[in-house]
Amino acid sequence: MISKLLIANRGEIALRIIKTCEKMGITSVAVYSEADKESPYVEMANEAFFIGGPRVNDSYLNMEKIMDVASKAGVDAIHPGYGFLSENPQFARRVEEEGYIFIGPSPHVIEEMGNKVAARKSMALADVPVIPGLTLKDTSETTVKKAAREIGYPIMVKAAAGGGGIGMQKVDHEKDLMNVVSSVVKKSETFFGSGEIYLEKFIVNPRHIEAQLAADKSGNIICLGERDCSIQRRHQKIVEEAPSTFLSDDGRKKLYETAVKAGETIGYTNVGTVEFLVDEYEGIYFLEMNTRLQVEHPVTEETTGVDLVKWQIDLATGKDIPSLQRENAVFNHAIEVRIYAEDPKTFFPSPGKLKEWEFPKLEGIRYDMGVKKGNTVSPFYDPMISKVIAGGNSRKEAVERLIECLEKAKVEGIKTNIPMLITTLKHPVFQKGKATTNFVNESLN
Repeated sequence: MISKLLIANRGEIALRIIKTCEKMGITSVAVYSEADKESPYVEMANEAFFIGGPRVNDSYLNMEKIMDVASKAGVDAIHPGYGFLSENPQFARRVEEEGYIFIGPSPHVIEEMGNKVAARKSMALADVPVIPGLTLKDTSETTVKKAAREIGYPIMVKAAAGGGGIGMQKVDHEKDLMNVVSSVVKKSETFFGSGEIYLEKFIVNPRHIEAQLAADKSGNIICLGERDCSIQRRHQKIVEEAPSTFLSDDGRKKLYETAVKAGETIGYTNVGTVEFLVDEYEGIYFLEMNTRLQVEHPVTEETTGVDLVKWQIDLATGKDIPSLQRENAVFNHAIEVRIYAEDPKTFFPSPGKLKEWEFPKLEGIRYDMGVKKGNTVSPFYDPMISKVIAGGNSRKEAVERLIECLEKAKVEGIKTNIPMLITTLKHPVFQKGKATTNFVNESLN
């Protein structure tokens, strides 16, 4: 049903989708901005169209330009990747209205899960555990302080209309509350067009564990395992692994069942992820649902043998979920690290030209690269430029392979977080599988 597919994204995820298109005999169509004209994904795509200047509003967030390319190229479907327009219900609706197949769930589901308030209401009605919290349109001092006291400190202040950790901040004491609220409101209005905020109870020493779902249009839904994404900086993940070292068999079963219930409750179709916070006693709390492919999807692919992009495309065309052959799993354990063009001490972006970019060829290592030697890393986009995934028959083997790979990598011209990643992988807390979402602040600072 799909012979030509437009990828409305850039970097390593665009390249990742192109590779699956090649395997499926689908013609890939890429779009690129001025900053990306020499990027690897542009070279690898069967066709590539220039869509404007480096700023996202002039290119990757410009719906009109994306749809214009779809028309000119004569595509059958559009894959949004992640970030940019991937969780924009208006975009998904526009794609379908103009006769293209949208590689993802329905616009209605994207809209419902994209707002934390609506998502929590849906989950609470289905008896999926949620973290105590309140949504506030009125951000006056009296209203906000009253709400915070009802929930109890510490609390998290979030943008109600967005995700990805953007603007999210923790507040321990009332004296800091209004400064944080002001900051979150400002970022929420800038990034999501809404000043509505969400106050949420902060769970002490939690793990961030997510479940990978796949659902077809016949009503079948399965969980393809979990990923532990607890190691984060600024509420954005930097290390992800499968399976989790923390969950017991009973805890894992409960997580899977709850994730499937969440998917069934909203009538989910295609590939998606239900994210949870898990407390010290394996109590699970719904955090959010990402209605798209996750950055960390490779660890699931390596431990299941499933090509999640292929599944996305097949499910979007109405095919049922294929029987899952566990013997296709490549590894028993897999770990992914995100390589960021940033100062590893301050986390400030470090754009510039890559004078050297060389990684070793090692057993059990997969590279999802977004750049190559000679490319200029732009300041206009997220600083994540590549991912390295290591697999092994055991967690220990995967960790050792990943450390060796990163230590042998040669990168010059920009700063990256590779030194921080090596320190993390060697740290006793990580080695023992004991890392929580507090790891970076407590163990690396």
